[in-house]
Amino acid sequence: MLLDQINKTGDIKNIDKSDYSELASEIREYLIKKISVTGGHLASNLGVVELTMALHIALDLPKDKIIWDVGHQCYTHKLLTGRKDQFDTLRQYGGISGFPKRCESDTDCFDTGHSSTSISAGLGMVKARDLSGDDYHVVSVIGDGSLTGGLAYEALNNAGKLETNYIIILNDNEMSISESVGGMRKYLNNVRTNDGYLNLKEDVYAQIKDSSPKIVSSIRKAKNSFKQLFVPGMVFENLGITYLGPVNGHDIDGLIKAIKEAKKMKKSVMIHVMTKKGKGFEPAERHPARFHGTEPFLIENGLPSHPRTTANYQDIFSTVMCKLGARDEKVVAITAAMADGTGLKRFRNMYPDRFIDAGIAEEHAVTFAAGMAIGGYKPVFAVYSSFLQRAYDQIMEDVCLQNLPVVFAVDRAGLVGSDGETHQGIFDLSYLSSMPNMTIMAPKNKWELSDMLKFAVDFNGPTAVRYPRGNAYDGLKEYRADVVYGKCEPIYEEKDVCLLAVGSMVKIAEKARMIIKDNGINCTLVNARFVKPIDTDYLKIASKSHKLFVTIEENVASGGYGEKVRTFCDDERLDVNVLSIAIPDQFVTHGSVDKLLKELSMDAESIARRVIDEINR
Repeated sequence: MLLDQINKTGDIKNIDKSDYSELASEIREYLIKKISVTGGHLASNLGVVELTMALHIALDLPKDKIIWDVGHQCYTHKLLTGRKDQFDTLRQYGGISGFPKRCESDTDCFDTGHSSTSISAGLGMVKARDLSGDDYHVVSVIGDGSLTGGLAYEALNNAGKLETNYIIILNDNEMSISESVGGMRKYLNNVRTNDGYLNLKEDVYAQIKDSSPKIVSSIRKAKNSFKQLFVPGMVFENLGITYLGPVNGHDIDGLIKAIKEAKKMKKSVMIHVMTKKGKGFEPAERHPARFHGTEPFLIENGLPSHPRTTANYQDIFSTVMCKLGARDEKVVAITAAMADGTGLKRFRNMYPDRFIDAGIAEEHAVTFAAGMAIGGYKPVFAVYSSFLQRAYDQIMEDVCLQNLPVVFAVDRAGLVGSDGETHQGIFDLSYLSSMPNMTIMAPKNKWELSDMLKFAVDFNGPTAVRYPRGNAYDGLKEYRADVVYGKCEPIYEEKDVCLLAVGSMVKIAEKARMIIKDNGINCTLVNARFVKPIDTDYLKIASKSHKLFVTIEENVASGGYGEKVRTFCDDERLDVNVLSIAIPDQFVTHGSVDKLLKELSMDAESIARRVIDEINR
């Protein structure tokens, strides 16, 4: 196999160009085989095989720098840089990451995981290169979906002023996770489909390829006029960025030529590359959104290896939102390019006029929601926890400052597992708690998620309902007290030790309680429900019959629920000790949630042991 000849960075340069297509096929087969077992980002990686090969052939790595926007499409890059034999550990605890990691390879020059950052980072590296007098090339690879993010436009505005080489590759597959949306999507579609310009360009180059440099130069100058005539707007050129393309993203020779041409220019250059997400695997080509990030699957048909048999929290959210939409025509749903991931697809189909996909633009989505709230509507913004943090200022200034009734459905809260540091939703309780007027809730099970969403939609102020990824807990069904503002829900009431668990940790705390009781210790279990405001009345009462409060949350300790409980108990001088069980002040690597909880001493057995040790001190 050709792939067997590639064991370190640069080995691809030894492959004969006549074998490039065969190598691309082998890489796709390898990725499909490995990801079918480990899970991971399949469709996006299958789409950039030839583009990645061309970059590695045309550039000199690691001297030259490639910045992958988001980074979920870097699997071929990892194969070509000596990490092929580690792919069985992809996204597993202790194994290689599904994203670029500088600690893994000197060819990974920027750790990524969130979108729209690559152009800004690339410009920074270009400036550092020029200040240092170095001569390497910097290439940022950004998708058309990521180009909907505001940071990308801020960077493009600066890129147009450069008088030094910088290459931007626009990987255009008409998708982010779901289908791309907005004005840029329409613009790029016009570029893709403008046969007049494409045919003219091909005809002109066919005529001049063997001509004198002077004629070629004249024609290139005239080409700008043709672009203005045939390609509406020429947004990038008007910003001062030289535009090359569109280029077939699966034509390796054409890609190499475009990259080599771009390397010669003393300014910012954008190569517009058109790729097919999921290329080479029919199920992924048909359903690119479903195979964007996939669980293990059967290669023969693409179906999950371990089909879900129970509803997950996104399913519950989907059902409740549809019911809320039917009950109240003022309810609107907002997403930032995550209609499928957050469970809003059904709402979109049922109420298309009340569904808004803002694209990968969380900041815009939050302020947009504020505007809708002022207009008399009840916006629900469904967003992953780690993505919402990008809109901190908008939540603070545009929603909380005005005390507007915007609901934040904070999905993937807590540990999300295999995507690692950039995606763990372990900061939302802290950053949301810092904001005046914000109310924060966390459900213990699927029924409580429903009740809290209904409460939030009817509440006259900013609210956040945070819930985890994965199967919805269906235990403790018999405990379904009405949701009352700022009040917790005692489940098992005894004395001595009081476990105060937040959301997803109620299930684990329930197991820990049984272990604690088996060791002869009385133990109360309380579902905290509200992280802001905390139930201070209950804490005062419980402190009279308990000597230890144990707060348990799937959030960093700093600024979290436990810190609030401890501060209150100290301020009120309550006669009770507080043990805070939370995630340490650190970023958490990739791995299964169960494995990570155990490593963090936050599984049921570890919690019970920590409580027993504290009691016996």
